[in-house]
Amino acid sequence: MIKAILFDMDGVLIDAKEWHFDALNSALRLFGHEISRDTHLTTFDGLPTRQKLKMLTASRGIPEGLHDLINALKQKFTMAIVQQKCTPTFNHQYAMSRLKQDGKLIGVCSNSIRRSVSTMMELSRLENYIDVMYSNEDVVAGKPDPEMYLAAMNTLDVAPGETLILEDNEHGIAAATASGAHVMKIGVPDDVTYSAICKKIDEIKMGV
Repeated sequence: MIKAILFDMDGVLIDAKEWHFDALNSALRLFGHEISRDTHLTTFDGLPTRQKLKMLTASRGIPEGLHDLINALKQKFTMAIVQQKCTPTFNHQYAMSRLKQDGKLIGVCSNSIRRSVSTMMELSRLENYIDVMYSNEDVVAGKPDPEMYLAAMNTLDVAPGETLILEDNEHGIAAATASGAHVMKIGVPDDVTYSAICKKIDEIKMGV
């Protein structure tokens, strides 16, 4: 029986991939660097900014001493975009409302920083439905490590077999799979509907 539903945020509940791409490039350009959209989607999608910077240091020689500054600038640019563009989505509000009525526990586990997660959940009017929230600042290892999903399940006192995780990118899917939970792959945030989640839960019950 599925007792808990854990949602990734970026690309699942919030269509923020482009926001992170634009914000990171805005910060990188100040130091003479830039990444392509294709590179961001195929290589960096879903990773914490600090992990992206480590990879860019290895591939492009960006000095490690600039990481803190670039990260701070990226987060500043991200929050500016979030304040402008993050709005409620009826399908997501309805899905979480019905899931709560069904007695499900709800969590959000994101590789974004805590401030981004809490702000986006507040602006999207989803925060009141959420029982537990984990960011990359709440764990030692972000996705693709399963730590935050395992921590969320521990907090909610549910087993992996009682948990359904909604993820959209390879790093998140790897983390969800490694946690031992059931996984529902999401293409775009519009895929996240109450009916689609119920269908997946029914498939799990039938062993499909």
